[in-house]
Amino acid sequence: MRSDKITKGIERVPARALLYATGLNKEDMSKPFIGIASSFTDLIPGHVHMRALERAIEKGIHAGGGVSFIFGVPGICDGIAMGHEGMYYSLASRDLIADIIECVVNAHCLDGLIMLTNCDKITPGMLMGAARLDIPGIVVTAGPMISGRHKKQKLSLVKDTFEAVGRRKKGEITDAELSCFEMEACPGPGSCQGLYTANTMACVSEALGMSLPRCAASLAISAEKERIAYKSGQQVVELVKKGVTARNIMNRKAFENAIMVDMALGGSTNSCLHIPAIAKEAGVEVDLKLIDAISAKTPHITSLQPGGDYLLEDLYYAGGIPAVMKRLCNDLNDNPTVCGLSIKEIAQAAEVGDEEVIRAKENAYHKEGGIAILYGNLAPNGSVVKQTAVSSAMMKFRGVAKVFNSEEAAMKAIMGLQIEKGTVVVIRYEGPRGGPGMREMLAPTAALVGMGLGESVALITDGRFSGGTQGPCIGHVSPEAMVGGAIALVEDGDEIIINIPARKLTLNIDEEVLVKRRAKWTQPKPRVTQGLLARYAKCVTSADKGAVLVVE
Repeated sequence: MRSDKITKGIERVPARALLYATGLNKEDMSKPFIGIASSFTDLIPGHVHMRALERAIEKGIHAGGGVSFIFGVPGICDGIAMGHEGMYYSLASRDLIADIIECVVNAHCLDGLIMLTNCDKITPGMLMGAARLDIPGIVVTAGPMISGRHKKQKLSLVKDTFEAVGRRKKGEITDAELSCFEMEACPGPGSCQGLYTANTMACVSEALGMSLPRCAASLAISAEKERIAYKSGQQVVELVKKGVTARNIMNRKAFENAIMVDMALGGSTNSCLHIPAIAKEAGVEVDLKLIDAISAKTPHITSLQPGGDYLLEDLYYAGGIPAVMKRLCNDLNDNPTVCGLSIKEIAQAAEVGDEEVIRAKENAYHKEGGIAILYGNLAPNGSVVKQTAVSSAMMKFRGVAKVFNSEEAAMKAIMGLQIEKGTVVVIRYEGPRGGPGMREMLAPTAALVGMGLGESVALITDGRFSGGTQGPCIGHVSPEAMVGGAIALVEDGDEIIINIPARKLTLNIDEEVLVKRRAKWTQPKPRVTQGLLARYAKCVTSADKGAVLVVE
């Protein structure tokens, strides 16, 4: 075992002495050492209940014959960080988490790993760490939040807080109603209720085979979640004994399965950053073209918020990810999973509990999957849109550009009622390097929808969107403005053509004009010149590459 390096031999007397100081017994020195990477924090509702799950995992590890060691990783709540400087840190924290896992696991020669996680960048960061280390590991996502209530109306975070801000500005709801939504939209522990990034990545983890069946959708408040945590603790010890490592699970077939399930669900556009980044750590090449190709042949079979009607609690009661995989069974690759069963064995044993929440392929909500990748002179390396959250009327759109060099400037104009119908809002210098950190744009997109402009205004950015975004919002425009991408050359009044079915994003001006503008363009000074973000900006790659870090 890896832990033999610190537990065996006369030269390891000092290491063993320190381990005994933690309360271990002599017999523990021959057992598998299992790390529990926990993102518990009092700051995030998706994580506040993790102490109970940590205990359940510990019990499972001990029952399986292992020794458990809890260590912490940082967590950032995107909803709290949204709309201000805090969002610069969210994507950067993903790679930081992978580095922390590498540091702790390798420094202490741990044999296996449980990753207790729940939110947007934390789950992919942990999977990146596991793939990099290639040790036995299991992901335990801590579960979605139940819906809030206002009279008989179900409430969720994005629709009833972010979008409600725009509705209040428009005069559709009162201050009293807005205050009620604020208090009731998030009734307790768990990740935000729709298919936003946190729950998308939980579903991706299970579809990859890295979580036990039903883990992704089982509710934060459920006893089933604790049972899954316990069983995960037991099973990771078994994986160590059998020598089943992360890359045995996360191979090419697994990533194709995960993309297919993601497209069938209509998940967050952020998966176009995270899946390629995880794959890179696993030694598997995944690019935007593969995502688009799988989406084009995968029907969208659920209708989950933000673009649809249902919440994760509805998906849970309909059978969760195993039931989704049952619908896709003939198309999925058979592949091993951490539970010991293959993907198809899990799918075949599943039951669909609601024919409307998880539709048959023949009765899909859309013929294609959730995400489309658009190319053109405005995005030569690609851009990303959640096409299943765009109305049929807005799948093709021509508009006049209104350009902003920051999210704050755009938000000021939106809230000042300065955006007219027929506009394409362009927000630039918010990419991986320009931000730095590629901030999410949920505040402006939700405000536009709340103001009733979702059917008449589009938005494009080299930044990214929350999983809660809906409407004709195109992100990840690559190359980004900070490195001289075409989005840096757009001016107020330019015509922009969006054609999602044709996968086109076009700046409708002559090439000669672009050449002249490029000759005059100069790179702006970086917004941040010290600390983590300055280092991040120097090392981060383009969004179409997953915004991974490279050593230059």
